[in-house]
Amino acid sequence: MTQSDPILQLIGVSKIFAGTQALRNVTISVRPGAVLCLLGDNGAGKSTLIKILSGVHPPSAGAMLVDGVETRFSSPREARAKGVATVHQDVGAIPLMSVTRNFFLGAEPTRGWGPFRLFDSSAAAVAALAAIREFGLTRVTDGEQLVGTLSGGERQALSIARAMYFGARVLILDEPTSALGVKEAAKVLSLVKAARTRGIGIVFITHNARHAMAIGDDFVVLNQGAVAASFRRGEKTREEVLDLMAGGDGSEPRPDLEDDA
Repeated sequence: MTQSDPILQLIGVSKIFAGTQALRNVTISVRPGAVLCLLGDNGAGKSTLIKILSGVHPPSAGAMLVDGVETRFSSPREARAKGVATVHQDVGAIPLMSVTRNFFLGAEPTRGWGPFRLFDSSAAAVAALAAIREFGLTRVTDGEQLVGTLSGGERQALSIARAMYFGARVLILDEPTSALGVKEAAKVLSLVKAARTRGIGIVFITHNARHAMAIGDDFVVLNQGAVAASFRRGEKTREEVLDLMAGGDGSEPRPDLEDDA
């Protein structure tokens, strides 16, 4: 493989649930150091696609390739072991747990021997704070600070830093700017740019065309479970993308107005 070859690919993937076709012949590629924006309105098939990428559901047809090798994830744990990490819309952090505990949840460093092994809270705090500082989360200076005191953007920073610390090569971000204010959304977009510069392949799922156009390198628009369009940065205007998301053909002659979202 070369540095520009896709890390993760879906080729002709379909998914059927109890006779209902949620995805039809979807093909996407996630390149290292590039952001793939997956766009679509509610019900377009984005959630089903995320679950296939993250190992929750197997595809009904088609193939998944990791580093060019056909792969089938049997669980999210298996996906993470292959370097595919997902940060969900609700982030998944536990508000009443500390930053350190959340960061190492399920992978706690220990000290001691055998049955006398204990959670090494000091080493964990140092590692967690160093990792999140690399992503600009400098307000947190105490690893014992509760996650519930963090803003939405800071929780996203914690989750992204955690995923990368544990070896993520592909980062799937599910609506990361949803329900965030302008400043917090801008902070998340800067986190995505930072991850991209480290060679991480990013799948950025959103229904916000403005955020997608600000951060994306590659774009796939889903409509009713199928790919309505696939293109690179600069090939379509925001208005053409909005038209595709609404079920049009992307050629609607609308003025390219600024988005207020």
